[in-house]
Amino acid sequence: MDFSFTAGQEALRRDVRSFLEDEVRAGRWKPQCDAWIQGFDPSFTKRVASRGWIGLMWPKEYGGHERGFVDRLVVTEEMLRYGAPAALHWFADRQIGGSILRFGSDAQKNEFLPRIVRGEIYVGLGMSEPEAGSDLASLKTRAEEQDDCFIVNGQKTWTSGGSYVNYIDLFARTDFEAVKHKGITEFLVPMDLPGISRIPMTDITGTEAWNDIFFDNVRVPKECVIGERNKGFYHVVEELAYERGGMERLMGNYPLYDALKRFVRETKKDGRALIEDTHVRRLMAELEVEFEVGRLLMYRAAAVMDEGRPPTVEASTSKVYGTNFEQRLANLAMDLLGPYGPLTEDSPLAAMDGLAVHSYLASKGYSLQAGSTEVLKNIIATRGLGLK
Repeated sequence: MDFSFTAGQEALRRDVRSFLEDEVRAGRWKPQCDAWIQGFDPSFTKRVASRGWIGLMWPKEYGGHERGFVDRLVVTEEMLRYGAPAALHWFADRQIGGSILRFGSDAQKNEFLPRIVRGEIYVGLGMSEPEAGSDLASLKTRAEEQDDCFIVNGQKTWTSGGSYVNYIDLFARTDFEAVKHKGITEFLVPMDLPGISRIPMTDITGTEAWNDIFFDNVRVPKECVIGERNKGFYHVVEELAYERGGMERLMGNYPLYDALKRFVRETKKDGRALIEDTHVRRLMAELEVEFEVGRLLMYRAAAVMDEGRPPTVEASTSKVYGTNFEQRLANLAMDLLGPYGPLTEDSPLAAMDGLAVHSYLASKGYSLQAGSTEVLKNIIATRGLGLK
């Protein structure tokens, strides 16, 4: 088996890396942890779009380049390595555009995909609800048919980038008598419709990256339906496989990992660099091995997608592994920093720009978002190992 990248993929990596180096040198933004989900920069999204790196895999007729999932993973790996502010286009590029491409009408493909590719529209996920997270089939938002529209009422929570998105990929119940996973429909809803309100959520890190979104008798046109009515849950299952198998599950905090490697080389204790301490060197070596194994798992999921198969088991495996890695990374950084670990970026004594405390606090939610670890382990056991 050949684990090497093609010449085209290596050239793509060099192009992306050169672009990001220029961005950082020019001071346009500063590398941050979780920037893929918390870094909202319309001008950056436009510059990425001008390079053709959004919708990379989609047909050329919609502005794409018909490249593979591994090619896209090369791009996202470099974006994460540099902590680039890619949140505005991340979700449409990662999964929502693919759902439109697979299930949408020709009119929807022609309307939305080129605009996503050009970085003109930002789409948020309307999945989770206060009582429907990992068990998404339990969602309660209702979309009742009425003449030429659906009347939508309900609440979505943890909508990433909710303050910025101009469309939401909404999943709502349209058949109220069917068993819970058979009565859900997917909609692509403009956020400027009357009756939609947003409330920013401040998480434990102090970041306002999410929203609660409320729908109060919102009239959603029928042309907003994506695919077949009442088949939305099956769209969700496919979307989540692409969501869980991305490199962001391993490298969302790569700027901290990079800073930590510099820290143990440059910081001295009793006249010796920390990395010369046998215990510290062993911990860092273990972390490096774990990181490289995680990369292989992520590329394995992408290779499965390039084979035309949904990576349900591979994505679940890589997500569980990546979550554990990022939590171990945050814990190790805090342990090595000791009393300096909790200091935030605005403190003059903060080490590593305060990345450690941000990562440590944020990492507590990693085992919940995009599917809890317990649910994913069940998927691995039943669908991967054939356990009952």
